Amino acid sequence: MWLTAEQALEKLGTKPQTLYANVSRGRIRAKPDAADVRRSLYNAADVMRLAERNAGRRKTETVAADTIQWGDPVLPSAISTIVDGRLYYRGRDAAVWAEHASLEETAALLWSSAAVETAPAAISEGVPSLGQAFLLLGQRATRDLPTLGRSPKVLKIEAQDVLSTVAGALAPGSTSLPLHQRLAMSWHRPDAADCIRRALVLLADHELNASTFATRVTASSGATLSAAVLSGLSTLTGPLHGGAWQGVASLIEEVKAVGAGVAVRKALAEGRSLAAFGHPLYPDGDIRAKALVSRFNMPASYAELAATGEELVGEGVNVDFALTAISAAFDLPENAPLVLFALARSVGWLAHAMEQVESGHLIRPRARYTGPAIEATLKL
Repeated sequence: MWLTAEQALEKLGTKPQTLYANVSRGRIRAKPDAADVRRSLYNAADVMRLAERNAGRRKTETVAADTIQWGDPVLPSAISTIVDGRLYYRGRDAAVWAEHASLEETAALLWSSAAVETAPAAISEGVPSLGQAFLLLGQRATRDLPTLGRSPKVLKIEAQDVLSTVAGALAPGSTSLPLHQRLAMSWHRPDAADCIRRALVLLADHELNASTFATRVTASSGATLSAAVLSGLSTLTGPLHGGAWQGVASLIEEVKAVGAGVAVRKALAEGRSLAAFGHPLYPDGDIRAKALVSRFNMPASYAELAATGEELVGEGVNVDFALTAISAAFDLPENAPLVLFALARSVGWLAHAMEQVESGHLIRPRARYTGPAIEATLKL
């Protein structure tokens, strides 16, 4: 069942901008109205779920379902959190930390470890390769020892080795320079090194996102650290996670062709999600994006989109926009946003994998059955 904008707004009790923001965040599905392509229709079930949530009338099973989808915390972690629109790494403001820290220093902070160093890459030349990262992690996943029964001290040593494996694929080079400099050199863009450093630090962890949850589930089984990181990397590639930069890049192409105003209005009228704007955990704007976009000269098309989107959508740009803008500003390879994301988040995945192992708990949620009626069975 689908609702008009007027019907949806009546049930939600919100302003049109809030409705559009929920569509752009993926909370409410929308489609063009066949009777009038200038209008959109909104999924009634999505609207009612949000209306009930706002009114505090959720049933127990609804609470459980919403917990999995941007809901309440489901497991304890001391690694990172988001409070009042700020991201914190073990109690430290990540945006402030990113002013000076490297990814290696961030790893030491998140792992509660001494200094973290990565070995120089075995490949002295080449370009960052996600495929190579998958290959090397896959080889390690069946070769390394399981985490079960091993001490935190030993796992921290192994975590450095796993990070070196990922870095060898994503920041190739035989130098022992910090990872942000290695990556800048592999792209032949030394002037991008500081922006790369900031991005790597700000992307190192982000609480219990999809890839981190996948990592923790894998680690909870006692699997190898490399297998846990491989789970995270696989999940990261999805278009609703680390692959969201592609939606931003597509929108930018539209902006270049018809202008930001036309492009954004068209997307909203068609009920399309706008990957460049908003984040459910940052109602006042993605602090990571704010910390990044002020550090380089944004290309004209990106600046136009940012200003227009904030006016029409009512949301600021997010970190996916910032990464794509950095790539354009420094003429980095097309997949640079995902490479940056993967290298940085490997640090967080390893932190969460080790924390999960230390907890000693297997993550095994239950499913709410929605299939055909259960047939009667004669008890013997």
